[in-house]
Amino acid sequence: MITSGDLLELAIDMAQNVTTKDRFDRLLNTIRNIIPCDAVVLLKRQGQELKPLAQTGVNPELLGRRFEIASQPRFEAICDSQTPVRFASDCDLPDPYDGMLEGVVGDLPVHACMGFPLHADEQLIGILTLDSLTPGVFDDIAAKTLEVIAAVSAASLKTAILFKKLESHTEHFQNVVSELTKEALIKDGGELIGQSLPMQKMQQELGLVAPSDFAVLIEGETGVGKELVARTLHRKSTRAEGPLVYVNCAALPENLIESELFGHVKGAFTGADKDRAGKFSLANGGTLFLDEIGELPLLAQSKLLRALQSQEIQAVGKDQVELVDVRVIAATNRVLKEEVEANRFRSDLYHRLSVFPICIPPLRERLGDITLLAGYFTEQSRRKLGLAHLLIDDDVIARLEAYDWPGNVRELEHVMNRAALMARSDGQGQTGMTRIKTYHLGQLQSTSQAITKSIKAPEESFDNSNALVQQAWQVSNLKDATAAFQSQKIHQALLSSDYNWSKAARALDMDRANLVRLAKRLGIEVVKQVNR
Repeated sequence: MITSGDLLELAIDMAQNVTTKDRFDRLLNTIRNIIPCDAVVLLKRQGQELKPLAQTGVNPELLGRRFEIASQPRFEAICDSQTPVRFASDCDLPDPYDGMLEGVVGDLPVHACMGFPLHADEQLIGILTLDSLTPGVFDDIAAKTLEVIAAVSAASLKTAILFKKLESHTEHFQNVVSELTKEALIKDGGELIGQSLPMQKMQQELGLVAPSDFAVLIEGETGVGKELVARTLHRKSTRAEGPLVYVNCAALPENLIESELFGHVKGAFTGADKDRAGKFSLANGGTLFLDEIGELPLLAQSKLLRALQSQEIQAVGKDQVELVDVRVIAATNRVLKEEVEANRFRSDLYHRLSVFPICIPPLRERLGDITLLAGYFTEQSRRKLGLAHLLIDDDVIARLEAYDWPGNVRELEHVMNRAALMARSDGQGQTGMTRIKTYHLGQLQSTSQAITKSIKAPEESFDNSNALVQQAWQVSNLKDATAAFQSQKIHQALLSSDYNWSKAARALDMDRANLVRLAKRLGIEVVKQVNR
């Protein structure tokens, strides 16, 4: 039975001065303690979609998904209501969490389901859902109790939203912009997905430099999302209402680079049959994104340098100079510092562009983000393919996390799109439940099967695991002995789990990310080699 003391505890717990993540975790855990249930999910409304913010009892990949309200009848019913909604145990409306509850394989059996619409200032800001495998468990809860839980949950979500607005200052979205700006903003999606430490660090850097007018140099491997980072910088800048103009420096013909950047007048050269504004002029008052800047020829680099230094441009064939107000963001998959040392890139232009350098981490270094991104891309594929449910097998997640991703996020997106298409072709969609399995990964699967693995650690071959035990007795202090013992246990766990980090972490009763960090500190790594 739920008492007034339980509700008071919930209210006091939410009033504590904690971080947003802690606040959400406390909210869900407290609700789960008050109301017996197997899963609780908090979702925030974003336009016509619901974005999961926190969950307990559901597979973690849920947090990477975005649910379209109109295509989910249960969510739609909750959003349209002013009071908590209790669904009948035999309700035939599809459940959006089918196949995702922890410990349940396949379709959800007959179960109890309840949803809370969360309102603030008479606006729907999100919903809270509860699921229990025990039918009818929510039927006898007093309506007043549900109202209190809904009010406290809504207040918690509203507080988090307000904090977010304060932290990010003002974030503008363009209403009316040129076609170039529209194309740049919508290309390849628009949301940075990831909760790993490298991504958190990068997000902090973006928040720091975005409001300024400093030039930014974005470096990173192919496929990490440099263009997405550039668009994020523009949206968070004070120039968000201005244009964002995209230039692919690698695609510019060498004899037309000056015209493309600075414009030309009619008759300036053969084929110039009319005046044309350059990219700098189009970006006036906004942002100019120079992608693949490392491909720009040296002659063009000198002309670009002058424009950056003086904010003056001169169209080809025109005597007058034009003053522009442009913020430049450049990106490259090359290491420009090495290009400078090899005399392939001007050092003065490099220093002008790299006032604030940002390095995007490769996907293989973003521990935990692969699961979120896989869920995000899977949900996109589900919508495009018109599937009711598209789920990911646990073995698929393990395979994805074990892969090195040389093509980074772009490669992961293509793999998940292809896998979704192959899963649908299996005919699973006819039952309403389509599941991505390991064999749907295609080339990724065959690549992984051709990989042999070994463990490397500093000054140890690990051919004999007992060597570490001997080392632990021979070291002269407790710190070294502890490190040697930890190395031995990690080595044994990896061997017994066929070098699978997730299985090794479960064997050691610890979090996978913590295990990887500890192994890295001890100098242990799994080395993959392709057998040819």
